[in-house]
Amino acid sequence: MNRRDAIKITGLSALGILFSPRISARNLIPQVLRKADFGKDFLWGVATAAYQIEGAWNEDGKGVSIWDTFTHKKGKIKTKENGDTACDFYHRYPEDIASVKEMGFDVNRFSLSWSRIMPNGTGEINQKGVDFYHKVIDECIAKGLQPWITLYHWDLPQALEDKGGWTNREVIAWFSEYVEFCTRTFGDKVKNWMVLNEPAAFTALGYMLGMHAPGKRGFSHFGAAVHHAAMCQSEGGRIIRKNVKNANIGSTFSCSYVQPYKNTETHIKAADRMDAILNRLFLEPALGLGYPFDTVPLLNKMKKYIQDGDMEKLAFDFDFIGLQNYTRNITRFSPFIPGAWAIEVPAKKRKVPYTDMGWEVYPDGIYQLLKKFASYKGVKKIIVTENGAAFPDAVEASAVNDEKRIAFYKSYLEKILQAKQEGVPVHGYFVWTLMDNFEWAEGFRPRFGLVYVDFQTQKRIIKNSGLWFKSFLTEK
Repeated sequence: MNRRDAIKITGLSALGILFSPRISARNLIPQVLRKADFGKDFLWGVATAAYQIEGAWNEDGKGVSIWDTFTHKKGKIKTKENGDTACDFYHRYPEDIASVKEMGFDVNRFSLSWSRIMPNGTGEINQKGVDFYHKVIDECIAKGLQPWITLYHWDLPQALEDKGGWTNREVIAWFSEYVEFCTRTFGDKVKNWMVLNEPAAFTALGYMLGMHAPGKRGFSHFGAAVHHAAMCQSEGGRIIRKNVKNANIGSTFSCSYVQPYKNTETHIKAADRMDAILNRLFLEPALGLGYPFDTVPLLNKMKKYIQDGDMEKLAFDFDFIGLQNYTRNITRFSPFIPGAWAIEVPAKKRKVPYTDMGWEVYPDGIYQLLKKFASYKGVKKIIVTENGAAFPDAVEASAVNDEKRIAFYKSYLEKILQAKQEGVPVHGYFVWTLMDNFEWAEGFRPRFGLVYVDFQTQKRIIKNSGLWFKSFLTEK
């Protein structure tokens, strides 16, 4: 038996390990999942974020970002780590891009560090930072990979945060200047663009709960940040359309399939509010539907940040919607969460399979979300721009046998294929993530990568999940 066959068998056997608490004939994955079933034009890619992999936090003229500041503060990161070096992608990008190609993917999705390009957020350009991204783009193209750029993946320049960051309406002008420069600089070589990465996540975690950079708390910060980010989302799209010929423009949304803990009125309404905050808050304004004020009355407090003409400017005709899903959210009513009056019931408490992040493994959730997104009139095309799982990994005999991750990907891909076969316009799937990296407030412990990284030596090992994708994507 060769290694490729062994990986296939290992992945199938892992189904019993991963899904044993709720295994059923209806949910069993077919023994043969073929790339051809998704169609010849279906895109296969990996996704990364600048702060999580680049390192070189203060090299070659880069400015300080809010994540540099946040991780350097005592008590902010569970493991007391930071992304100063991360995966050292800044120096090792040819090796890592080569791994993307070796595993058979078409697309390398990565983000630009705003503070590497504009150290102070506006004005002065750092040419060495610009040169770095030209080299990354050129390396992708040389390897036959499509470079897909995310303009903002959470690392706001600290100089702008010092002026209020996303809570300051001037961020619309700051962001517009940044997008203008990036699209004029890289637009001849890059045609696929994403404006924001998961705005619901970075506004809630960073400006209401204080769990992520910049660590602010309270609805007054959150409401302002939400509206200004939503304005930047659409304005960024308009700037790309203006500057990049034949551009393919999207934005990405973090989504969780929300269900009530019990089918009672209080729990159902709590789930509706949770769904509005997690899944509708940024998508519906972009589609011209406005904010979900009726479902979550607390959001009406945002109206003081909305100026004349803003509601019309929130809408933009995106070419695609980036759907990012990792788990399901079971919601119950809670009297202790003002405004939302809702709280998630953890997977561990419900005794269902979950990942190293505590997130439930629930493949049907991505199917339900694809169907839901496709039901919106303004959604023309969907790409799953992130999906993946963190599990404990160990190197044994120079290999990483991550059978649970293989089973995870197979189960989710089956559900994506089901949605596609039922007419959902899903046109691509990007794995989160290429390699183990700095997982924000969780530090280096959670490992999501197809490539194992020893953070002490920076040695890379393609995991069996990466070899599974290589087999899946390259077999004729």
